[in-house]
Amino acid sequence: MQESGEQIEYLPQQESEGTQFSTVNSTGTVALAVGGSLLLEACGGGGGATGSSANGSTSSTTPPTPPTPVTDTQAARFLAQASVGGTRAQMAQVQASGYAAWIDAQIAMPQSTSRWSWLKTKGFDAAANIFTQNGFDSVAWYKLINSPDTLRQRVTHALAEILVVGIDGLTGASWQAFAAANYLDVLEANAFGNYRKLLQAISTNSAMGQYLTFAGNLKANPAKGTLPDENYARELMQLFSVGLLKLNQDGTPITVNGVNQETYTLDDITGLARIFTGWDFDVSTSDKTTPDFLQRPLTQIASRHETGASTFLGSTVPAGLDGPQSMAAALDIIFAHPNVAPFVSRQLIQRLVTSNPSPAYVQRIAAVFSNDGTGVKGNLAAVVKALLLDDEARNSSNLSNPQFGKLREPIYRFLSWARAYSVTSPSDLWNVGNTSDAASRLGQSPLRSGSVFNFFRPGYVPPNTSISNASLVAPEFQITNESTVIGYVNFMQRMVSKGNADLVPDYSSLLPLAANPTALLTEINLVIAAGQLSDATIATLATAISSMPSGTGTATDTPTLNRIYAALTLVFAAPEYIVQK
Repeated sequence: MQESGEQIEYLPQQESEGTQFSTVNSTGTVALAVGGSLLLEACGGGGGATGSSANGSTSSTTPPTPPTPVTDTQAARFLAQASVGGTRAQMAQVQASGYAAWIDAQIAMPQSTSRWSWLKTKGFDAAANIFTQNGFDSVAWYKLINSPDTLRQRVTHALAEILVVGIDGLTGASWQAFAAANYLDVLEANAFGNYRKLLQAISTNSAMGQYLTFAGNLKANPAKGTLPDENYARELMQLFSVGLLKLNQDGTPITVNGVNQETYTLDDITGLARIFTGWDFDVSTSDKTTPDFLQRPLTQIASRHETGASTFLGSTVPAGLDGPQSMAAALDIIFAHPNVAPFVSRQLIQRLVTSNPSPAYVQRIAAVFSNDGTGVKGNLAAVVKALLLDDEARNSSNLSNPQFGKLREPIYRFLSWARAYSVTSPSDLWNVGNTSDAASRLGQSPLRSGSVFNFFRPGYVPPNTSISNASLVAPEFQITNESTVIGYVNFMQRMVSKGNADLVPDYSSLLPLAANPTALLTEINLVIAAGQLSDATIATLATAISSMPSGTGTATDTPTLNRIYAALTLVFAAPEYIVQK
């Protein structure tokens, strides 16, 4: 884990003309342009709020207009934002029920097997694994590839990139795989819950306690000149709740005489750090020879806790409270801050829909965060539903808006293949492994961020580009370079054509299409890329596929399979796919 002193940059939104950014790299027979026609900022707010009449209720007796049917392409595009990988079956579900009902069904869906339980079932709690990460990558990929609650998995991963814990930083105790798995389970359990409750859950979580070093934190000792650890207090404010700058409800910075206003100071960090003293691992019912203590919330040791008053963010937690009481009071103060709604809402939009949401979009979602319609603040289910149904997310005009969209994370590019073609693991061990290596794999792997600032910062700007000239951000470009471009294409080419010893895709839906390259590519384009590849691109790729030998269309026919492998690899390498609209 990286020491947390770095600051996230925040760039205010500015209206700008269309911007393009492209980097061309060649790998074998595949030329990949990353970020071509990157859509980066939605202009004009995309209309009014979604899902309600602009004029409110009406007394008209005219029958309501039936909803417009959802097309194949619209369903696939929706799933690119709302799932970890779309399938033909899910497209049909979206079309049959509509967007809102599909979201409701996903939210209501019970959670599947927990990561903790899966590790236990597979025997990873054996003593030989006490000082290893064995099993974590397997269970992380198992959930992402298999869980039917695909929206919950998408939101869980988004939260894991906001409330960051990295497994390599879990060095404060043993059983790293279980600590990391439990952290993801906690995020998943709260993915459609209340953000205030989620802040409570991570603030007493054993993995977070290790990662941001407040497990074992002691109150100040004047005789020894020691002070409480400030790591978690800083990141709780900077990254998890209010951010560095005071914000308007549309996510733009509040300025005084043109100067941005800081949200907190060093004194606020020092004051809040007093709250997170006295917390440590709960070994009251089991010791550290089994992982069970890591599944329990941190416990409070009264003698180590600072009982004096703690002042931060303009409020004071009074003296005399015990550890749980003072933490609850502190989190209430943080949660009440006006920054929380726009700060969290904007990042959720970035993770699911677009890197540069318009201020109007952020304000609409922040309003739902502040009040879900029943007076409740922080209802993540309502926030997720609102941001996916918002006109700025659904309006097809944004497909041609050069400032809308986002670079697909490498994890999701891999998952779109695994989900679309029903990848299975005959051993049920899901040995995808750690895919962090940029030169030969994805350059990204679940819960393997190198620092608390995630794989990429929400305010990252590729330097010396037209993106920076337009005052836009492009977070995922922080892990995009010549090495990752080539590594990603080579990795996907291997997975598509050979898989590995433990992953088996099902290409039965593509076998009948292999003899017709245009039909084959059109199907892949729809399911994988939501139809984003242009007719010209399809024609170019079809010409390349047509030059390959045809076959019998059977599952064992090498020419047939080679055409499928080539078509998939070329689509995954296409910049029109890599940019999610």
